[in-house]
Amino acid sequence: MSSHRSRPERIGRVLLILFCALVFAFLVLPILAVIPLSFNPGSFLVFPHDAVSLRWYRVLAGSPQWTHAFGNSLKIAAATTLIATPLGTLAAIGLAAMRSRAKVPIVAIITAPLAVPVVVVAIAFYFLFAPLGLVNGPAGLIVAHSALALPFVVIVVHAALSGIDFELLRAAASLGARPATVLARVLAPLIAPGIAAGAVFAFMTSFDEATVALFIAGPEQRTLPIQMFEGVREQVSPAIAAAATLLVIASTLLLGAAELLRRRGERLRVGSTAARSGE
Repeated sequence: MSSHRSRPERIGRVLLILFCALVFAFLVLPILAVIPLSFNPGSFLVFPHDAVSLRWYRVLAGSPQWTHAFGNSLKIAAATTLIATPLGTLAAIGLAAMRSRAKVPIVAIITAPLAVPVVVVAIAFYFLFAPLGLVNGPAGLIVAHSALALPFVVIVVHAALSGIDFELLRAAASLGARPATVLARVLAPLIAPGIAAGAVFAFMTSFDEATVALFIAGPEQRTLPIQMFEGVREQVSPAIAAAATLLVIASTLLLGAAELLRRRGERLRVGSTAARSGE
């Protein structure tokens, strides 16, 4: 009877894997379609093409508009990461240690940017920042991107904190360590992979964001997604496919780094749990 039950289970597992593979292909293949288009030697988006050329990558490297937009994206994403990572880490630590009923509404407020349509968020930022003079400047865009990236940092770091034994912190405090010392020398090393993964997500959130930037950024703060949007609106050039390919590669590398950091954090938590149980 067990063999009759195991066979349907195997069939169900194969069907589930096949279904997941089809969903993955449906989501990923349209994104990967821009890669062969970026090697088009002609002036129009044509596929298949007769030859392979790096013409449009050279156009990106030699264009002041594209290089300026890429530099703006890097600067704004780096500033956003430096702001959102420590704030999100502290918020996640506070939420992990909180035992109050206020935890649920606080989490809802922090994660609200993930549920609200980004267009609504962009309009809200515009009407909030316009009277404060934060529109058409880098400061407003960095603050807005930090607010968008903060929920990702909180979620990732909070997940890393789920396997931490807070008795270790109390033990360090009982031995005379100050709160800042406990945070820097005990807790931070334990959740370092989670903090790094949260920083990766914060960087990606800012680097790929376009809607809020269209409302907040000025002409001098044109980012790479805005430059791509303007290029699609004015003229469809294979240079846009080359820029999109670079974004896909960068996102894939960053996501891979975040996954490696997440797995390392899990191994550290498992190791610490095994060490405590052995004692």
